[in-house]
Amino acid sequence: MSLSDPIADMLTRIRNAARNRAKTVIVLNSKVCRGIADVLKSEGYIKGYDVIEDGRQGQIKIELKYGPRGEQVLNELKRVSKPGRRVYSRTDDLPRPLQGLGIAIVSTSQGVKSDRVCRTERVGGELLAEIS
Repeated sequence: MSLSDPIADMLTRIRNAARNRAKTVIVLNSKVCRGIADVLKSEGYIKGYDVIEDGRQGQIKIELKYGPRGEQVLNELKRVSKPGRRVYSRTDDLPRPLQGLGIAIVSTSQGVKSDRVCRTERVGGELLAEIS
């Protein structure tokens, strides 16, 4: 099966698993998806992830994180740049989801980074997703 948008597929699987209170979720492996998982881990939205090699493309097993009373850490995952409409942003124009409480995931020439890291390194790129 061919997937036209693996990033949207990854975000949808994470969103559905968080809504169902699942402990883990498995998504397809790609360099961009690993970068998104890195950003989610460094920003504290997931516990961690492991890459599972299966002889083909591989998979990523993501361990979801919940609050002390079981409340969701990931409330809203929204895909910004889509295959039909790419959205690029300079450093000064990067969005601040929830006035800085959320993050925007940006694909830069130096890899996938959060909006906070992009501002400190003064680099812009394609807005992949917003998470709050």
